[in-house]
Amino acid sequence: MYKILLKKNIFDKLDLNQVYQYLIITLAFLMPITVFGANLVIVVITLIWLLSGDYKSKFNEIFKSRLMVASIIFFSLHVVGLIWTNDLSWGLHIIHKMWYFLLLFPIFYTLVQRKYVKFYVLAFLLAIELSVIISFLIWFEVIPLTKNLDGVPMLLHATLTNPIPFMSHISYNPILCIAIYIVFHQIMFNTSLSLFKRSACSFFALTMTINMFITGGRAGHVMFFAMLGILFIQSLMAKKYKSVILILILIPGIFFTAYQTSHSFPTRVDDTISSIINYSPNSVTALGNRITYWVNTLELIQENPIIGVGTGDFPDEYLKIHINNSATPTTKNPHNMYLLVQAQLGIFGLISLLSIFYYQIKLSFLSTNKFYRDLGITLPLLFLVAMFSDSYLLGHFTSLIFIFFSSFLYNNFEET
Repeated sequence: MYKILLKKNIFDKLDLNQVYQYLIITLAFLMPITVFGANLVIVVITLIWLLSGDYKSKFNEIFKSRLMVASIIFFSLHVVGLIWTNDLSWGLHIIHKMWYFLLLFPIFYTLVQRKYVKFYVLAFLLAIELSVIISFLIWFEVIPLTKNLDGVPMLLHATLTNPIPFMSHISYNPILCIAIYIVFHQIMFNTSLSLFKRSACSFFALTMTINMFITGGRAGHVMFFAMLGILFIQSLMAKKYKSVILILILIPGIFFTAYQTSHSFPTRVDDTISSIINYSPNSVTALGNRITYWVNTLELIQENPIIGVGTGDFPDEYLKIHINNSATPTTKNPHNMYLLVQAQLGIFGLISLLSIFYYQIKLSFLSTNKFYRDLGITLPLLFLVAMFSDSYLLGHFTSLIFIFFSSFLYNNFEET
């Protein structure tokens, strides 16, 4: 990892590396809590990086990484897709949502350092646990769901039946799942944990897991059990047979406990089974609507298989097909990242998207550090699962978490 050396500019008197690390740690804490706060820190980091010079070293480091190149190409294809886009305003809206892959991902990649990673992760986990505690306080009605003078709830997304304080359940549960994996991994594989730290991790794991099933994110629930399956395989490969047995107990134990005690989880399970068995194009269930979106988008892809309909034309082109399914609400997003990218940019767009995950997994296998290797494999696998149900690389919270963790999990650090 190169060290930024600055001479004769406005940053001479600053230890920029320390400034960057404090900002990144702050961002790790703010990411799951506040859009404004996280964006403010991102703006500060980006401006300092852009104004601090040494561009040759920065760009050399970026373009040495195939993952960074894949990320930049993925963004660039969206820009190229504007050429055959009729709805330029929506195309620019999509470009705006994708800018992390052009700029923020490479910037973070050049700034993160391995010796600070534990602080990044700890700050993130503390923010998640704070969210979990507030969620429980809402659930137990300790924190009232009060409104401001304009009648808007102070905690915009929180309800008693879905007590999530800072974001919607669509984003919250997948992010919570990543935090749970990190804590479970420490409990199962970090033999150097003291009794106090192991007890703290166990408390975090328990509260986070319970919180997963008092909130209503279907994708997060699927990711949670997929995560346990990944942990099972990783435990088996590491010959941690006690962990293997524990996970074999946890999977059915958590499922049936949640099904019997949770307000939202059994409803989600029953609705999923019913929607699949009884699906029709005029279905009015949430999952039924999504299946219709997927079917219609596949038809759209068949009509434009190579280069897609353009970055901004999905809503208009989908509407032409949607007319035949008038009972289902129209959509600007098929709630499937793969179908959206392929509909917009054709087969080249889909290959570009998948190349990012290919390089993540490939680089993970090169790591000799078990935590980096295991989390480096798990992060893309969980997103690959989640993206069947929504476009998680377009959402602020989930895309930022993805970029943030990827910046240090796949970096060319010297192994320690």
